Formats: sequence, C-alpha cells, structure tokens
Amino acid sequence: MNIDSDDMMVEQGTATKATISSNVFDLDAYINQYTGYTKIQRLLFIADVSKEFEKVATDLAQKEIKKTPNVELYGNLCTKNNLVTYDTQWVESTIKKNASQIEKLEQDLNTAKSNMVKDAIRVCVESFTYLIYLLAHNELGDFYYHSGDFANALKCYIRTRDYCTASKQVLTMCFNIIRVGVDMSNYIHVINYITKAEQTPDLSPQSTAKLRAAMGLSSLENAKYSQAAKKFIEAPFDISGNLSDMISPQDIAIYGGLCALASFDRSELKRKVIDNSVFRNYLELVPEIRELINDFYNSKYSSCLNYLDKLKVNSNLKRYPTLQLDIHLHDHIDKLYQKIRSKSLVQYFSPFSSVDLNAMAAAFNTTVGALEKEISKLIMEDSISARIDSHNKRLYARKTDQRSVTFEKSLQVGKDFQNAANDSLLRMNMLNHNIITQGPRKDNEKGHHGGMGGLGGLDPFQMQMEMNKQQAHHFAFVFVVIHIKSSLSLDCVHVYNEINGSWITTIH
Repeated sequence: MNIDSDDMMVEQGTATKATISSNVFDLDAYINQYTGYTKIQRLLFIADVSKEFEKVATDLAQKEIKKTPNVELYGNLCTKNNLVTYDTQWVESTIKKNASQIEKLEQDLNTAKSNMVKDAIRVCVESFTYLIYLLAHNELGDFYYHSGDFANALKCYIRTRDYCTASKQVLTMCFNIIRVGVDMSNYIHVINYITKAEQTPDLSPQSTAKLRAAMGLSSLENAKYSQAAKKFIEAPFDISGNLSDMISPQDIAIYGGLCALASFDRSELKRKVIDNSVFRNYLELVPEIRELINDFYNSKYSSCLNYLDKLKVNSNLKRYPTLQLDIHLHDHIDKLYQKIRSKSLVQYFSPFSSVDLNAMAAAFNTTVGALEKEISKLIMEDSISARIDSHNKRLYARKTDQRSVTFEKSLQVGKDFQNAANDSLLRMNMLNHNIITQGPRKDNEKGHHGGMGGLGGLDPFQMQMEMNKQQAHHFAFVFVVIHIKSSLSLDCVHVYNEINGSWITTIH
C-alpha cells in the first residue's frame, strides 16, 4: 500500500524570536538555586553574554564575591567591568584576614604532623592524630578553594587520601575533589573520583544523585549526549539542596531531557524518560521540558521545534533563563538542536513512501530550499533512505526489492555451505591419502634441535603461526598430488615443496 503525506493534515506554525525580558525571567529566583563558586560562575557568565542582564548579574556577582576571601576574582571583575567600583578598604582588610587565616591553618597542620604517632601500641592515639591531620588538610583545602586557589585546594584534598580510614571520609574526599574538578573544568579528575566514590559501600540516595549528576555534567562537556542522558535519568530524586554547589534539580530535568531527545530512539524515549517514575519528578519541576518531550514523541514536530526555538533565544520560564545563557549548555545547544531537528525529519518521513516537500517545509517552519539541503545532508549520512524530486518538490522513499534481497541472501547461504563442504572434503582426502610433511631438522638460535618441522624454541604464538603456514602449504599441493595419483595410478608419489624445502609424500 502506497501512503502519501498529502492525505495527512500537517500541523503548521511559525517560529517567533523575542528578546529576553526581565519581566519573564527572574534572575534572583534562578540564581538562588545555587551556592558557592558555581553561583558566582553563572552570574559572571550571564553578565558576559547578555547585555540586558549585564548590570544586574554583575551587581549580584560582586555581592557574592565579597562573601568569600577571593580577592583575585574581585580584582579581575573590577578590571574587566566598568560597572563595578573598586572597594579598596574591603580588599585590604580581606588580604590581612587571609594572611592570618592561612598562617593559623598551616600552624595547625604542622602541629598535627609533629604529633603523628606511628607506634603500633598506641593505636587509639594514632587514629585520633590521623583524624586531626585529616581535618587540618580539609580546612586548608577549603580555605584555598574559597580563595579561588583551586590548584592548592586540589593538592590538599588529594593529600587526605592516605589518612581516610572510614568510608565516610573517603566519600568526603571524593566529593571535595569532584567539586574542585567541576569548577576547574578538569573532568578527568571528576570521572576518576566518581568511579572511586561509587566503590564506597552503603551510598545514600543523596550521594548517588550527586555522583550521577557530576558524571552527567562530565559527559555533557565531552559531547557524549547519550551517556549524559542516561546518567541524569538515573539520578535519584533530590531537592534537598545537596546538589546546589554544582547543579540544580531543574538543570537535571533540562540537561537530561534535551540530551535524551538528541540521542534516544523512540522506544528508548518512551521507556527511559516518559515512563520513568523517578525522572518524571524532575520533569515536573520544569513542565515545559516535559511537554517538549511529549510533543516530540507524539509527532507534534511544529509545536516541539517552535518551543525549542523559543527556549534557545527567549525564555518563557520564569525561573530559568534562555538556554544560551546556561553556562553548561551554551556550547552544546546548537548541536543538540540540530540533532533533535534531524531526528524529527527522519521520524516524520519514516511512515511514508512519498512526501510533499511544501507540506513538510510548512510543518518544520522552513523554506523548501532549506529543507532540501537538510534532507540532502541526511541522505548523504544514510540517515534517510530516499531521493529528492526537485522538479515536482517531492521526497520519495527508496524502495527495497525484498524478493531480490531474499534471493541474494539464499545464494550467499548456499555459497557458504558449499565452501564448508569443500573444506571438509579436502580434509577427508588428505587423511585418506596419508599426506604428511617432513621438514628438515634445524637448530634454533639457542642451539636446540627444532621439533615439528623446525619449530623448536618458538613461543606458542609463533609456533601456531608457523604451523598454520605449513598447513597452507599442504593445501596448496594436495590437488596436484591427488591429480598425479589418479592420472598415473601410482602407489606412492613424492612432490617437492619449493616454498619450505620439504617433500610431500603420499602412500596409496
């Protein structure tokens, strides 16, 4: 039965682009979902990429920086942005506090080092001293982290590894290194210590959620969208604020939903996302993403892509900015959008044998010329098996002759069976005619006599390779031998093998 898309009503729509308005996007409500350095990073990023929110984001970033001892970051902000007035008094007082604080912390660390007892008899004292040393390194690492010195903070956290005696201490060490790794964009450390943390026994759901979210971020930054979607979807539901120093629950819904749309097929999307009771809780926090996924699954491509266009450049979410203002999605949104659009084109055309390009262009809010270029690219990538009729503006599916395909498969099966039968007959004839090989005895490099045709002294792999080579020589001469015997009716035939200098002898 030939199905034509002209018989189907096509959903139509026009894409609209609007500027970001502060009446729609509540920056204060959005940024309060985060804590620590990630909050400052997101504010600075929004100030860099959005002129409309530059002043508001800069003022909020300045307030947040002044809550930390990070004098260097404050100086960079004042140098880069003319909207900030340099506060000399705060800088000088903070530098003095930092100097006295680091002196105290280093003194505590040196005291813990000098008090370390390695006498096996005083186990309790030694354990207590190890704990003091562990806490001293953690406090010094926390100070470096809040001061913006991530390199020294990472060193302090890594040094605590040798003094972690309980699984809870190991987990704390891993989370500290993961947090620094995310802020430094050093995702190699992140992945390594996520793996180490996952081996810790008795992980709580909150810890599992944080590890899954961190691994999802690492996969997203490495453009591994399928893996990122799986990790975000696997994260247990957590709205306790446990993730706020790295990511928010709304981020998990948005990142996971978009990555799933870009990488999952239709059945995976239904099974892993729409029917997933745990991830559905995250989607309830961002109902727009939930509707976006449902529209895609229900083949409402115009509505799906229209809304995705608006999310890219104009946020309709009061508690979430346009995707172009997201610090993690900014570099990936165009690629994700293109993948989702390509999947929509493939899924739209799959039920039909022919489609009117004008109707298809209307459904995807584009021109026929632009649509032809998109489809041509998909055809070259073997994503769509079709051909374009540019004159009549139609897209035709390539018809596969199932009868010819079945016939070719049957012929191939017959050839495979014939080859197997010939191999079996060849072996049987060699056994029946007592074909043997007598190679010359050769001494190997170590002075040992060679066995099995000069194979002595070889390792098993080399011996097997040599035996396979000799077996190939046997096959090369067997037909000659059999032909000579049958034609001359001889009881014994000797044939010299010039390849390996051996005689092939057959006895009737």
